[in-house]
Amino acid sequence: MKDVMGMMKQVGQMQARVQQMQEELGALEIDGQSGGGLVKLTLTGKGDVKRLSIDPGLAKPDEVEILEDLIVAAAADAKSKLDATLQQKMQEVAGGLPLPPGLKLF
Repeated sequence: MKDVMGMMKQVGQMQARVQQMQEELGALEIDGQSGGGLVKLTLTGKGDVKRLSIDPGLAKPDEVEILEDLIVAAAADAKSKLDATLQQKMQEVAGGLPLPPGLKLF
């Protein structure tokens, strides 16, 4: 019975940490870039695009496909950084509790 109470206490603490992490995610910004910085994109901690910056030299009608590819690459860069950050935060929140693989708490 003592183990169950201890586990319930840990679950309650984890829920509080998840709540705090969700609040932190609202303020988190992750930058991605491509083309050596010619295209920059900022995602929120929840994965929404917040900003997009394109070097004016890329705005050539005959190079639209290149620009589109660079935007997609910048978004992928930011998304992979966001995923790594979220994974790290999840490990901090779990605090040693065994969580099933792929569990998403936010």
